[in-house]
Amino acid sequence: MMLLWKLLLLLSFIGCLAENGKPHGPVFIHEPHDIVFPVDSEERKATLNCEAKGNPTPHYRWQRNGTDFDVSVDYRYNLIGGSLVINNPVRTQDYGTYQCFVTNSFGTIVSREAKLQFAYLENFKGKSRNNVSVREGQGVVLLCGAPSHSTELKYAWIFNQFPTFVEQDNHRFVSQKTGNLYISKVEVSDVGAYTCEIENTVTNKRVLSPPTPLVLRTDGVMGEYEPKIEVRFPEIVFAAKGSTVKLECFALGNPVPAISWRKIGGSFSDKVKANKTFGVLEIPNFQQKDSGTYECTAENSRGKNTASGQLVFYARPNWIRSIADAFVPIEESLQWVCKANGDPKPSHRWLKNGEPLMKEDRIQVEKGALTIPAVNLSDSGMYQCLAENKHGVIYLSAELQVLASAPDFSMSPLKKLIAVSVGGEVIIECKPKASPRPTFAWMKGNVILQENERRIILEDGSLRIANVTKKDGGHYTCIARNYFGSSNSTGTLMVKDPTRITIPPSDMDVTVGESTILPCQVSHDPSLSVEFAWSFNGQLIDFRRDRDHFEKVGGGSSGDLMIRNIQLKHAGRFVCMVQTTVDSASAAADLIVRVPPGPPGSVIMEEITDTTAQLSWSPGNDNHSPISMYTVQARTPFSVGWQVLNTVPDVIGGDAVTATVIDLSPWVEYEFRVVASNSIGIGEPSLPSEKSRTEEALPEVGPANVRGGDGSRSELVITWEPVPEELQNGEGFGYVVAFRPAGATSWMKAVVTSPDASRYVFRNESVPPFSPYEVKVGVYNNQGEGPYSSVYSVYSAEEEPTVAPFNVSARSLSASEVQVFWEAIPWETNKGKLRGYEIWYWTDDENEDVASKMISNGNHTTTKVTGLKGSTFYYMVVTAYSSAGTGPASSPVNVTTKKPPPSQAPGKIRWESASSRVVLNWDHVKAMENESEVTGYKVLYRNNRQSRTKVIETNNTSVELLLPDDADYFIEVKTFSDGGDGISSAQIRIPRMSYPDGGKSGASASNTCTLSAFSTIVLSLSARSALW
Repeated sequence: MMLLWKLLLLLSFIGCLAENGKPHGPVFIHEPHDIVFPVDSEERKATLNCEAKGNPTPHYRWQRNGTDFDVSVDYRYNLIGGSLVINNPVRTQDYGTYQCFVTNSFGTIVSREAKLQFAYLENFKGKSRNNVSVREGQGVVLLCGAPSHSTELKYAWIFNQFPTFVEQDNHRFVSQKTGNLYISKVEVSDVGAYTCEIENTVTNKRVLSPPTPLVLRTDGVMGEYEPKIEVRFPEIVFAAKGSTVKLECFALGNPVPAISWRKIGGSFSDKVKANKTFGVLEIPNFQQKDSGTYECTAENSRGKNTASGQLVFYARPNWIRSIADAFVPIEESLQWVCKANGDPKPSHRWLKNGEPLMKEDRIQVEKGALTIPAVNLSDSGMYQCLAENKHGVIYLSAELQVLASAPDFSMSPLKKLIAVSVGGEVIIECKPKASPRPTFAWMKGNVILQENERRIILEDGSLRIANVTKKDGGHYTCIARNYFGSSNSTGTLMVKDPTRITIPPSDMDVTVGESTILPCQVSHDPSLSVEFAWSFNGQLIDFRRDRDHFEKVGGGSSGDLMIRNIQLKHAGRFVCMVQTTVDSASAAADLIVRVPPGPPGSVIMEEITDTTAQLSWSPGNDNHSPISMYTVQARTPFSVGWQVLNTVPDVIGGDAVTATVIDLSPWVEYEFRVVASNSIGIGEPSLPSEKSRTEEALPEVGPANVRGGDGSRSELVITWEPVPEELQNGEGFGYVVAFRPAGATSWMKAVVTSPDASRYVFRNESVPPFSPYEVKVGVYNNQGEGPYSSVYSVYSAEEEPTVAPFNVSARSLSASEVQVFWEAIPWETNKGKLRGYEIWYWTDDENEDVASKMISNGNHTTTKVTGLKGSTFYYMVVTAYSSAGTGPASSPVNVTTKKPPPSQAPGKIRWESASSRVVLNWDHVKAMENESEVTGYKVLYRNNRQSRTKVIETNNTSVELLLPDDADYFIEVKTFSDGGDGISSAQIRIPRMSYPDGGKSGASASNTCTLSAFSTIVLSLSARSALW
């Protein structure tokens, strides 16, 4: 009875706490960590952080060096929250290891240990040091002798005076372990005063030792001796995982020793590096594989010495399995397992509420496992698992709450209303909150329910009823009991008619592009609404996203699926799913989509000759429609795309996997592919086969379009179209050119070795000009000769003219044109055909070598040379030419072009209209001294609907026009003279005329007057002013 009262009081207390948030034990937010406090720091306080959360709010206490201490006994100590603040820390009093304890009504947890250390560096004592006397060539060690200090130091040496620091090289070394300066072989330049400088890496304080004078002895020079290692690393060095390890090694000797390193029984990884003197070996990010024995060797010409030591890997403990808060009903079991790794392997121990947890009859502690077979209320509390090795300790915390309560349905009552269909199965859940686990009983109405083969009370208290009938409907009550009390909850079971699919979808066979409907109609309880859904190959159909192909049709008890424009991707299983609030049903159907076949696979060229190839392939997917035939296609470097080939058999049946391709071209590289067909259509082609070349054969095609003629004197020129590469049938392809004079019986032959050649020239003084020859061109390759072309008749080269044109003369037409005249040369037709004449011309200040040329084709004896410069003296000669070349030139004639036309355009153009007339006026243009005199003017005009320009010439400075009324007019005026036409004036626009009876006027400068339009144009020329 006493136990029951205690339990009730505890439950009441916990319930009270729950009103202000979920109650729980303390959990660390911040734990203290190691602190190094500089003794001369301006910040005169040290803070060890400790913060935890909990409900109720936890309180804190601290231990130093394993002993509780009261922070209130010393004014220097303050607790801020849970953090310990030490004002004006004192090294002799406050140095030590600290732990924070956090407690609330659920228990106590302990923080990790944190060390408070003090960083300091005292000054050197004494003002001077004795001389160090050595012989030249002897090694020496200068001792630093660091004063009292804490934390890491950094060493350097000053030579004679600041800031000249000793530079480390192969014979000077400053050890960062001892601080001493080592000089392997003293030289005259080493003589002087040496001062050791020490820097505390935490406080940054620096102190200087008294100078140590280094002097040379006068009793001789030190001879050579073997190395003596003065700086060596320990025989065993413990190295933490991830740390940077530095090993020092330096030797005295004469000559100066060389330092080298090696790992015994292994090799260095890429990350290992030595400093420039090899006195320090550095291993960053130290790992297990870096452990082993390392050896330093010092060597000179007198011998060598070694030092070695073992690097031992260690790792602080690290959790690999943690524990979590546990809420265990009373009398049930608890097991926590925590596990950490590390090197050496860590051990495990447990704390409960900050105190060591010992093994006893009820509680089993085995390494990292804690087991309590049957918990009771006294087991509640805060537990911590500790993992430790000699390099550190880590903590895990978890809370154990032992649950004890009477059954309570307030948070999980039975469902008020449960619906099930006839013939179905229902589970009425009964899950009250209770500790320990209660026993269960059920009632239907007021009658205790007995279990049978259809009604079973499950282990968790729920009631399962199988093969439900209408009689199973009614009120059901679950009763739960344990020794703290009992409780019950009631719900109602309603039995509905089952949902059944009356018209299910059936398997269908369709062709791609068609549409179809899969039916799905149901019968169901009228009091229930029904919802339809469809899946395709296990994925729910999204009718909004896939509306182009899928639509749900029907309504009420029908949920048919319409599939539009069916594609191959729609082949598969469709499932109609019907759902009510009580039950569900489904039915499936397979949709087979027939499409053209898929691509055949693995096209292999089995055997190839000069014109045939034996192919094999593997069948592709027939896509539900048997393959009826195959077609073989090929591609060559010379074909445009893929071409269908002839085969044996001519029609390749759908069950075939081999065929012979015929009518191939010899010595051509082919790729083959195969295309399958069925009753639906032609499928996709296979991937191409590997490229294969047919064998060589004799050429079968001769050159085409054999022709000839032209060329130079004594030449016979023969031309042809080259045979395409795909018809050459092999390597070593060339041409055999055969020719003979007309009427002769024997052929002369020449070999042309280039397959791309298209011309052969036979040169011989015996070849008469313009004589008929019979020619033919044959072909050959490495296999032998092929056919010749047909025989064609061609003529040898003509003879070039042998005389020059005579009676050559020239007359200047304008500043840029000259008319040239000559008499034709006599020509014998048996020498060929005279093609025309060439006119060569050059200026007085040019060389004949740069003369320009103009060609007059045919038998004309005069031509106009254009594009000349005005007022320029020209020489001109005429030559005749034929296809064989050009004849001799005539004697030069000279001619001077006329002065150029005026460079000034007519200006001040004015126009006016009266009735149907438009009158233009402009100012007379006066030529400059080097220009031709104006002999008249040209008026150019067109309407805006035409592109053809009309021209009127006049000797006056005015012109009268009658213009149609249906268009605007554009007008320009320019001069003409003996030198040709001058430049045009700016274009003016005469707008269409809109006032037939009125009058308007304008000037070219304004260009903005609207005039009346007329239907005809009359040109009237009248002199308004005489030419000056």
